[in-house]
Amino acid sequence: MSAPFSKRFDTKLRLAAAAAVAVLGAAGAVAAYVFHPRQLDTGYTPVQPVAYSHKLHAGNLGMDCLYCHTTVTQASYAAVPMTEICMNCHVRVKEKSPKLQAIRDSYATGKPVAWVKVHRLPDYVYFNHRAHVTAGVSCVSCHGRVDQMTEVRQVQPLSMAWCLDCHRNPAPHIRPPELVTKLDWQPEGDPAVLGARLIREKGIHPPDNCSACHR
Repeated sequence: MSAPFSKRFDTKLRLAAAAAVAVLGAAGAVAAYVFHPRQLDTGYTPVQPVAYSHKLHAGNLGMDCLYCHTTVTQASYAAVPMTEICMNCHVRVKEKSPKLQAIRDSYATGKPVAWVKVHRLPDYVYFNHRAHVTAGVSCVSCHGRVDQMTEVRQVQPLSMAWCLDCHRNPAPHIRPPELVTKLDWQPEGDPAVLGARLIREKGIHPPDNCSACHR
């Protein structure tokens, strides 16, 4: 029985198939790079309903992170500040500024400001702010120097690999817990040396098993 295709045609077909596989493989590699959290999420800077400047409040005015994000040392989540916290100052400061109209409306109606979440984790990921902050992981390690940001942006990928890198080598990110919100603080020597000492003293053992974050 004769072959359905000539040898020459069969060779061309095989070469075309190989080329298609190569193209698809290259496309897959490009897609994997483009859609990796490091490229996809870092730099995310949503437009907020109020042009709140962390650079002004946390940087220039020196307001501590805990004044607004009151739950990070006590709960698993970092609370968005209530309008009442804003109005503690703004009943007297810039009380007629049009930029703060949404804040005043929220205060008058009791309806919260629709702030847009910047740092988002999937629903299947469990993250506990309290566990990290009380262990001595600074806001800077995950959120960057927000005291220098007019608009808050995501500076880290927050991917599983990124988290595991820290859990497997936490020493460079550990500082005395009372300094976690001092965003411009730097140790006198190697931060990893200080971190290693604090880890020994506190018996810190970050888990790297699946159940630590996927419960």
